[in-house]
Parts: sequence; structure tokens; C-alpha cells
Amino acid sequence: MPLLIVAIFALGYVAIVFEHPLGVNKSATALLTGVLCWTAYIVAGDAAVVGAQLQHHLGELAGILFFLLGAMTIVELIDAHDGFELITSRIVTLRRRKLLVTIALLAFVLSAVLDNLTTSIVMVALIRKLVADEDDRMRYAGMVIIAANAGGVWSPIGDVTTTMLWVGGQITTVHILTHMVVPALVNMAIPLAWFAWRMRGDVQRPALAHPGDVRPTTPRERKIVLATGGGVLVCVPVFKTVTHLPPFMGILLGLGVLWTVTELIHKRKNDEARGALSVAGALQRVDSPSILFFLGILLAITVLQSSGLLAALATQLDHSIGNTSAITLSIGLSSAVIDNVPLVAAAQGMYSLQTFPTDHHFWTFLAYCAGTGGSILIIGSAAGVAVMGLERISFGWYLRRVSLPALLGYAGGALVYLALTAGG
Repeated sequence: MPLLIVAIFALGYVAIVFEHPLGVNKSATALLTGVLCWTAYIVAGDAAVVGAQLQHHLGELAGILFFLLGAMTIVELIDAHDGFELITSRIVTLRRRKLLVTIALLAFVLSAVLDNLTTSIVMVALIRKLVADEDDRMRYAGMVIIAANAGGVWSPIGDVTTTMLWVGGQITTVHILTHMVVPALVNMAIPLAWFAWRMRGDVQRPALAHPGDVRPTTPRERKIVLATGGGVLVCVPVFKTVTHLPPFMGILLGLGVLWTVTELIHKRKNDEARGALSVAGALQRVDSPSILFFLGILLAITVLQSSGLLAALATQLDHSIGNTSAITLSIGLSSAVIDNVPLVAAAQGMYSLQTFPTDHHFWTFLAYCAGTGGSILIIGSAAGVAVMGLERISFGWYLRRVSLPALLGYAGGALVYLALTAGG
């Protein structure tokens, strides 16, 4: 049974990699892979036990998908009101290098305040307003993935795995902020220098969405929607911290608030004018295949977790390697292929706070490796999967253009962290 599950997962992975030569959409492949993995698992196992495991994971999956749907709808609403132009109009440079630095730093900081998934969705919307050329846009999007993942590891709310370690008592806020910001910056800086060295000249801005400045919204409406939408996104981690409810509850609350605000400011307009500016209009523009791709990938990974294959991988790493720093680096590299959440959960189950107390080197380094290792491959992180769907970036393109600088950044940040903590 384990071999069959691994074989199905591997074949699905290969099919996603070769999406374009095969001519099969990656969302279809991901769904087939996820469902077939669960089918193989339930056929060879106890149907009642496997069914209960699937129901348990369904709650987690639904939370992630509702979060993704809510965040994408909020971003679409802001975009429909031309809210992002209030930001992009202040980014006046056309120089490729300067724009790259601006985008990377913005993603790095935003990710620590929001989270890497929300940040990647917002930044893709901004890039579309700033860059017309598709190849240029994909390069910037690749840098956004790296910067968002790097920015997420120096904040307890910036990445799911960092939040897991924070909630579990393995790390504290002050410790992760003070010990991780420099390695995270190095992780981002190396790929940034790599791309900047190869970028010359100016970017071409997209054509105006509303020629002649004939816009569906007024400046006041744009400011209200941008302020409200940005405010509710920022408040999601605060809501989670205060209420202890999962993040998707916060994003749905924020969507409800923004929905109410947009209904009120457009209540005197006719149905035709309100259509594109409503939540119903935004939902029609949300990239549904990306959400289904996310679902398929997560379904496949939860089988690996439920069947004990990920725990077995973690145990094998522990026995075969032994050195905790090397184990942590291996977990980070594994997270480029397998989602980092179950890997970190397995590590939390293997090592207690008696073995490694709060803020121990192992936990802090695990936060870095698991959070940034996923940047090496595009499907290794939530940010990467989201951007892959939104910008139609293929696995092969990312592997050729982004994986090497991302790996160098991962190694560089790890070496810096180990050097800074060598005397500790």
C-alpha cells in the first residue's frame, strides 16, 4: 500500500511538471492524484479509520480553501475599484532592477505582517499593474515567492509553520524576531542579486484599464475600498491571536465587512454599474482552477501524512543523519517537494520540549528551513502554489529560472544563521 501511494504521488508530480508537453491542466492532474492516493489508501486499509482521517483533514483543507477564496475575492474587489492604482501610481520607476528591489522588499515586509499566502496574492495583483511583459512578470512573481517565504519566517504570524511552532510553545515572538531577521534577509538578498544582475533596461507598463480616465469608481470610493480591504487583511492575524479562531474565520469576517462597505457605497448605482464592483462580480473573476489545484495537492499530501509516510521519513532522517542541524536542513529540502506543515508537525511529535526547550536552536532553525525551503520548487509552498495558478507559471520554467537562486538563498541564510549562533 505505501509503495502504491508513493507511486501515484510520484506519477502525479511528474505529470504536473510536464503539464505543457502532456497538454493536461495541472489542476486536473492534482485532483486525480489526490483522489487516487486516498482511494489506494482506503482500499488497502480499514475503511472506517481512513474515512475518519479524511473527515479530519477535510476540516483543515476547507479552512485553507476558504481562506484562499476569501483573500482572492478581497484582492479582486480592491482591483475592480482600481484601489491598487493608489499604490502603483507611487511606484514611478521603470527600471527593471529598481522595480525588482521595490517589489521584493515590499513582499518581505508585508509577509511578516499578513502571511506569505496573502502577500503573494496581493503582490501578483500589484505586478500585473506594473509590468506588461509576461516573461518579466513571471520573474518578478518568482522573486515574490522567495521574498514572501523569507519574510514569513521572522514573524510568528508570517508562515503557517512558524505559527505552529509559536502556538506549540517551541518559539517565542521576541526570539524569532531577533534571531531570524538577518538570515531571512540573506535568503532574499542572494536571489535578488542573482535576478538583478541579469535584468537591464526598463519595463513596459500595461495599457491603462480605463483610457481617458473614465473610471467606474471615484477617488473617494477607491480610497475607501483600498483602506478597508487592506485593513481587514492586516487584521486577520490579529483576529486569530485574540479569538484563537482559525485564519479562515478572520478572512471571511473581513470579506463580510468589505462586502457591506461596497454595497453601501454603490447602493444608488444601477445594477449594471454595480455588477463588476460587487462580490458576485469578483467571484466570477477568481481563478477557480487555482483553488482546485490547491485542493488536489493538499489531498495528496494529507494521504502521505495519514498513512505515516511523512513520520517515517522524519524518523529515517533522525536515524540516518543524527546531527540536528543536518536533519533540519534535510527537512527544509524535503519541504520543496512535500508540504512543510506535516513535516513540521512530524518534527513536533518526534521531539518534546524536554528534549529541545523553548527557543532552542533546533526549533528556530526548523522555522527557517521549513519556511524557506519550499521556495526551491514552485509547489513547495502555499505562496508558490498560489502564484503558480495566478500567473500560469509552469513547474519547468520555475525550475530552470528560479530554483537555483532560491537554493543558493536557502543555503546562504542557513550558513548565516549557523554562524551567528555558533557561540550560543
